[in-house]
Amino acid sequence: MAEGDRIPKVLVVDDEPNIRELVEVALKFHGCAVSVSANGNDALHQVEVYQPDLMILDVMLPDMDGFEVCRTLRTGGNDVPVIFLTARDTTTDTIRGLTLGGDDYVTKPFSVEALVARVRAVLRRTTRTSDGEGGGDSQTLRVGDLELDEEHWTVQRAGAAVELSPTEFRLLAYLMRNQGRMLTRQQLLENVWGWEFAGQSQVVETYVSYLRRKLDPLGPPLIHTQRGVGYSLRPPPDTR
Repeated sequence: MAEGDRIPKVLVVDDEPNIRELVEVALKFHGCAVSVSANGNDALHQVEVYQPDLMILDVMLPDMDGFEVCRTLRTGGNDVPVIFLTARDTTTDTIRGLTLGGDDYVTKPFSVEALVARVRAVLRRTTRTSDGEGGGDSQTLRVGDLELDEEHWTVQRAGAAVELSPTEFRLLAYLMRNQGRMLTRQQLLENVWGWEFAGQSQVVETYVSYLRRKLDPLGPPLIHTQRGVGYSLRPPPDTR
């Protein structure tokens, strides 16, 4: 599973010993180094010490729930990818977890093979983004007065710096690479979140709203909605 010669480190957080062991064995078999934790406070400590490349995080923990763990990490500036693991299979919980900064959401009972596939997908996506995979393909994207530097992870509009979360950055970069094209919600889910299933369009809508809230105060709207279809990013008519 390792990208290149590097062994990815995964932190598994679940208060059920049998699930911790099952996931740990499966991930080690597929080439990961694994650390485990049974509660939220210890998980936060291990993130600092172990510095995992990915975290599998149960929502129902004895001291604080997984959502609070993720919120604490993001508030502190830690962007470790998170796959939520939970028995609560509701759209509300899924949206909440993903908008807090989670990268994926797996419900119990789960297939170990499916979980490993999700881990592979998230590691591949986040490793590619952070390493600037593609060499010469890494570039500065420009649309009107909006500029995104993929190598240095910076965004500016009209000369003002724009602070984005990793997911917001990936979404904006994909929109900019496809400027002028109408992209469906499913296309955005597959290419930004890496999912191969429909039904989570609210996540796309939420993140588009986040981007608009940060970009629109700095100039004319760039992200446009076609109701029932999707979104496109294009410069104002008088901008080339």
